[in-house]
Amino acid sequence: MTQALTMAVLVLAVIVIALVVAVFALARQVGILYERISPMGALMLDAGPKVGDPAPVFSLPTLDGRQVDIGRAAATSTLLFFLSPTCPVCKKLLPILRSTARSEAAWLRIVLASDGERTAQEKFYRQSKLEEFPYVLSTELGLAFKVSRLPYAVLLDESGRVTAKGLINSREQLESLFTAKELGVSSVQEYLKSA
Repeated sequence: MTQALTMAVLVLAVIVIALVVAVFALARQVGILYERISPMGALMLDAGPKVGDPAPVFSLPTLDGRQVDIGRAAATSTLLFFLSPTCPVCKKLLPILRSTARSEAAWLRIVLASDGERTAQEKFYRQSKLEEFPYVLSTELGLAFKVSRLPYAVLLDESGRVTAKGLINSREQLESLFTAKELGVSSVQEYLKSA
C-alpha cells in the first residue's frame, strides 16, 4: 500500500513540475506576442492643435532648397511625419512611408519634418534615399504641433485642418489616421468606443 502511495506522490510531483514549466513557457510566449502586436490605431497625445482645428501655417525650406507650405489650402491632404535620424522606429517606417506615398499619391503628399543639426540631417537624408519627400528642419513646426515623442504624424486635410494625429509605430497605426479621416472621427479608438 505504501509503495502505491509513494508512486502516486512521485507521479503527481512530476505532473506538477511539468505544469509549472508549461505555465512559464506559455507566459514567455504571451510576452513575446504582446511585444509583436501593436495597439489598434495611432496613439493620440492630448497636445497641440485638436482634430478639426486649423493647422498652424508655415512656409519652410526643404533640405534640397524647395519651399513647402504647411497648414494652407492645397490640392491634396498632407501627412506631416516627424522623425529623427537617431530613432530606430522612424527608420523602420521609411519603407512603409515610401509604399504609402506611391499607393496614396492621388490624394496625399508626405512631408518629413525634423530638427537638429543640418549636416547630420542631410547625411541621413542622402543615406536613407529620401529625395522623393520634402524634408524640412524646423524646431518651431514641432513646437507648434506639440510633438513630444517620435515617430509622430499629423494628417491635414485639403483645407489645412488637422484631420487625425498620433504616435506611429507600425503600418496599421499609420493607416489608422487615414481610416479616421474617412470615418470623420478624431481617432479609431474614438470610433470603437462609440460603436
